[in-house]
Amino acid sequence: MKAIFSFLFALLFLASCAKKETEKVNVSALNGKFINAWNNKQVDSVIALLADDAQFLQGDVRYNGKAEVADKWVKKTINNINNLKTSVVSSGADEAMAYEAGTFSVDVPAQTPDEPNAYGEGNFMLLWKKDANGKWKLSYAQLEDHNLQVKQ
Repeated sequence: MKAIFSFLFALLFLASCAKKETEKVNVSALNGKFINAWNNKQVDSVIALLADDAQFLQGDVRYNGKAEVADKWVKKTINNINNLKTSVVSSGADEAMAYEAGTFSVDVPAQTPDEPNAYGEGNFMLLWKKDANGKWKLSYAQLEDHNLQVKQ
């Protein structure tokens, strides 16, 4: 009997020491939250999703840190870009980091009465990291866009 209890105790001890499988994040849901907030012009919600060390890269433009990304990317462009859509080509996640990459499209309304409405397309990559509080934050956004096209 003593041997059985010792065996069960050893089994329980080993089971408690074994690395537990952690649940991976649904990166599509994170990106969906970001895209929904962007398309609904919810500036504060978009900014709340940014990591403190967020980075934004588009062509030669690079912004570093939440404040700069918020001021120079989010606040300056959110009202000039409508109907953001993505098509995912690649994604991955573990317990601390997640990403999606693929193509995007947007509508760009005319800025003056003389300009036509336009649309844009390109490639994107969004990288999410879990912060110290266990919340998922957008850490890196990269856009490679093509020239705007006149919307017919």
